Amino acid sequence: MSYIIGRPCVSTCDTACVAVCPVDCIHGPIKVDGAGAEVADMTKEQLVDKMLYINPDECIDCGACLPECPVDAIYEDEETAIEQDGTDEYVKKNYEFFGQEWNG
Repeated sequence: MSYIIGRPCVSTCDTACVAVCPVDCIHGPIKVDGAGAEVADMTKEQLVDKMLYINPDECIDCGACLPECPVDAIYEDEETAIEQDGTDEYVKKNYEFFGQEWNG
């Protein structure tokens, strides 16, 4: 099971997590390619309602990203994300970003 990025990342898109990921599995907010690289070229206004995503097929569950997130938006699993966010909306969005369906 991979780590999940939840609600607190929306409109933040801090890339500290991207920088420490040993397998470059954190992507977005627009393209799957680039491991979050496009954030550097986006303005604060362009980041509104955008977030980063962790590819569940690439994440190796190392946890390097967890302490790096300044807004505590990274959760260890889907259940924790749903509990903390109060909804499964962001878990679904994470899977949909990579063309997958979450069957929670």
